[in-house]
Amino acid sequence: MKLSTQWIGNDKYEMPVSQPSRRSTFLSFLMRYPIFLLAFGPPLFRSTAGVDATKGQLDAWSFLQVGLLSLVAIRAIWRLASAESIHIPKQIRSIFKLSFLLGFLFLASAVYSTSHPVSAAYSILYFLTMICVVDFVIDVYQDPPDWMQCLLQLRLVMLLLFGLVLVTLAIDSSLVLAIEPGAGIRLGGGAVASVAIICPMIAVISAYTFLHSLESRVRSFCFFLMGLTGTLSTQSRGSEIALFLSLAILGAGWAKTEKRTAYTFISVLMASILLFGAVVGTVGGERMWNFFNRGESVEGIESASGRTDIWKFVIQYCMAHPQGMGYIAGFRTLFKEYFALGLQVDVTHIGSSHNAFIDILADAGWLALALYLVMMAKIVSLGWHFAKKTTLEALAQEDKGRCAIRCALVLLIFCFAEGIDDSQFSIPLRSAFYLQNIIVALILSISARMLVASRIRNIPWAG
Repeated sequence: MKLSTQWIGNDKYEMPVSQPSRRSTFLSFLMRYPIFLLAFGPPLFRSTAGVDATKGQLDAWSFLQVGLLSLVAIRAIWRLASAESIHIPKQIRSIFKLSFLLGFLFLASAVYSTSHPVSAAYSILYFLTMICVVDFVIDVYQDPPDWMQCLLQLRLVMLLLFGLVLVTLAIDSSLVLAIEPGAGIRLGGGAVASVAIICPMIAVISAYTFLHSLESRVRSFCFFLMGLTGTLSTQSRGSEIALFLSLAILGAGWAKTEKRTAYTFISVLMASILLFGAVVGTVGGERMWNFFNRGESVEGIESASGRTDIWKFVIQYCMAHPQGMGYIAGFRTLFKEYFALGLQVDVTHIGSSHNAFIDILADAGWLALALYLVMMAKIVSLGWHFAKKTTLEALAQEDKGRCAIRCALVLLIFCFAEGIDDSQFSIPLRSAFYLQNIIVALILSISARMLVASRIRNIPWAG
């Protein structure tokens, strides 16, 4: 095996061959970029929710999940091993170093985890996912796809998942409905797909394509309404707030494009404020508040439905044990031994901290959390740099990339905001984990091409 690895540093410039963007059918797209298959999860149609890997409980769906990831990862490893040269810009390489260093911390945590095999197994799944991301970035760096099509195909995957949730609702509603005291019945999606995550993402992508006329506005509007309706059906405050924040960022970015859009944005904003005031005056502030809090007490809202108590437990534990509890398995085992929180739910059913960032802290301690935050900050900074219009004035051929990277950044911000209320973004074998990593892969891929293109543009002999 002959492998020649070439890293692009500050003094080497090699612009990948620019080929015209091409669209492909959904199936051929998945075959060409199988990392998008991971966004399916795949959906699990379990009759019970009692499968717990920390106790050695597995079923056929567990093997299906691991098998799908393994097939995509094996393909990625084979492609990387057989490549004659690998080109990764220096800035992208530094991010990959942080991601793999974080993986090694997860693997090392298996030593002191309450379940060594489970922590080690999940660490391997994390590494396999990162290898898939690296392979995608290297692949599209040389042969770029239609960047916006990537996001539209990702939306199609989420639409299919939402469709599966609705079909499952008609066949066996117990698999996708959640019943909580005070909140009533809500559409959670269960193991099939997290509606609180996929529906807001559908709404964000559709809103972006609508505002920037990237597809039929009727089509975008219909998908936006579908995503918004699905989000409201979850009755999840965290998901609703994260979606509102994402839409506000989209609107503010759209308003900056030209004066007419700015006037339209301000007019719609003022009309919305007046309409909201009229609704509050008509319905009543108390009824509006009860609708928002779903009948939950003020104490419950202040503690984020008991989540702050869980986070306090994790922080206190990690103050005494800076290395954390052990990847995935540690929290699931240790927290079940902690019954002094006085939560309204049975603590034996809590398998995560309900916070993606706190989960990283619980998994491998303060160093892991610091690495994760630095890595995500570098990704956002790099993507934001190339999303700015002034940076790409001379790169007309990358205009679609700029549109896609802006939408991807908003999706990533949604993941961060929703991650405060949901830990799925940090847990392998969950569709949310793969969705976030695919979004990161898109940001890094587009940034890699723009990075080299901008450097070549600044070389005197290149013009």
